[in-house]
Amino acid sequence: MPEVDLDFARTWVEFLNPEDASEVLRCDLTWLTSTWTCIFGRGCQGINADSPDMGCCTLGAHFTDAEDEDRVAAFVDRLDPDTWQLRPRRRKVTRDDWVVTDDEGARVTRTVEVDGQTACVFQNRPGFAAGAGCALHGLALADGAEPLTTKPEVCWQLPVRRTFREVERPDGTSYTEVGIGEYDRRGWGPGGHDLDWYCSGATEAHVGSEPVYRSNAAELVELMGQGAYDELVRHCEAHERRRLPLMVHPADPQH
Repeated sequence: MPEVDLDFARTWVEFLNPEDASEVLRCDLTWLTSTWTCIFGRGCQGINADSPDMGCCTLGAHFTDAEDEDRVAAFVDRLDPDTWQLRPRRRKVTRDDWVVTDDEGARVTRTVEVDGQTACVFQNRPGFAAGAGCALHGLALADGAEPLTTKPEVCWQLPVRRTFREVERPDGTSYTEVGIGEYDRRGWGPGGHDLDWYCSGATEAHVGSEPVYRSNAAELVELMGQGAYDELVRHCEAHERRRLPLMVHPADPQH
C-alpha cells in the first residue's frame, strides 16, 4: 500500500511544562499513540531506491553544534574494526575520516559508497560480521545504553520532530511553544518530497507492539524532560481510551 497522505485530521494536546513555566508543550497525540516502529532490516525500503539497504542513512548526519560532534567523537574513539566496518586500518582515526564540512558550512558525517550503495561512514553494510546498521548504535546496545547517548542528535530524534515557536498572548505576555510531533517528509525540507520511500507514513512501518510514546520513551524524555514526558503519558493514555477512528493515524492497521 502506498504511503498515506501527509495531511489528515489529528488530535493535539497543549499543556504547561511542569518543570519550566515559560514553555507550553504542543504534542501530536495521533502520532505519539500510533503503532509506528523502525523496521530497518525488516522491510525498510530506504529513502533512496539506489541504496535500499541503507535505511535513512544515505545522506550523512548533520551535527547540531560543536558539542554534538564532540560527544560523538568520544564514542568514535571506542570503535574498532570488529564493530565499525569502514574504520581506517593500521592507523589512528582522525575526525577527517568521518566528518566533513559541506558547501553551506555545516558539519556532516562522511558518506561512502560500498558495492554501489552510498551511506554514512558509520553504516555497517549487510554481511558485516557484527551486523548491518549504525556502528554507533551497536556500540550503545553493547554497553546496555540508549542509542541516543552515542549517535548524532538528528539520528536518534528521527522520526520524532521537536520544534520551537515564540507565541505572544493578547495581554503582551509570551511563552515558548515546544512542538512534539511526526517528522514526516516535510521535515527534511523541500527535498523530502523527492525521497523514494519514507517510513513515518508507510503502512509497512506501523506494526509496532507499543505506541510511539512508549517505544520512544527515552528519546521523548531527552527532548521534553521527565516531568513533561510524565504528563504526556497521562494525555496519551486518556486519548487511547476515547479516541475516535478519525484521529487514528491512517497508516495504523486499525484505521
